[in-house]
Amino acid sequence: SSTCCFLMMASMPLRVTCSLISWLSLYTWFCHQYKHRSYEWSCRLVTLTHGVLATCLSAYIGFIDGPWPLTHPGSPNTLLQVHGLCLSLGYFLFDLGWCVYFQAEGALMLAHHMVSIVGITVSLALGESAAEVNAVIFGSEITNPLLQARWFLREMGLYHSFTGDVVDFFFVALFTGVRIGVGAWLMYCELVSPKPRWFVKVGGVIMYVVSWVFMVSICRFARRKSMKKYRAWRNRRNEELYSERNGHLKSH
Repeated sequence: SSTCCFLMMASMPLRVTCSLISWLSLYTWFCHQYKHRSYEWSCRLVTLTHGVLATCLSAYIGFIDGPWPLTHPGSPNTLLQVHGLCLSLGYFLFDLGWCVYFQAEGALMLAHHMVSIVGITVSLALGESAAEVNAVIFGSEITNPLLQARWFLREMGLYHSFTGDVVDFFFVALFTGVRIGVGAWLMYCELVSPKPRWFVKVGGVIMYVVSWVFMVSICRFARRKSMKKYRAWRNRRNEELYSERNGHLKSH
């Protein structure tokens, strides 16, 4: 058992390295395929790919393979959990490097990446708490495809449309329901359980606080967009009423 544990620990840096190389190779391929597009276009395609893959894998691990993170926080890592965490750790290292090199993101997003990297690394090093870390990855990545869809729609000039409104609605709904709602439940279960280490609990709280900072920005955005839509509707309504009255006056 100790030999298997040692072999797993020794192979983890290799898995993370392979994951990092894979994401970097995918980015290079996208850059080659979309030469006429920006580097950010290719990077966001990688982010979209990871978002879909990580959401599906973490959902399978959490909901089907187990153990259930709300009842078993701090439990020993399973082999599938380790695979999932190594895959995402390689991606976060790639994306952090890209963001720093191109200076594309603000301090909040860089902090989110750093907390994710540290959290995954600590879980892999301890050999425990992958259940709740995997759940956090699921909650973080489930909104990611919609976030990237917004960016691509904006780039293609299709954001100000019904499709853009639908994407925004589901993004806000998912973020609020999963990252804030379910996230609070997960954090509570993590804090009241005696199993997880204290620093793992602190990491969970920090991650949840980061989600709330994002939530404040999202609420401001949703309010601005709603007010803009309302004003546009009111202006159209006033124009229609004016046209109707004007037509009525002309007919007499």
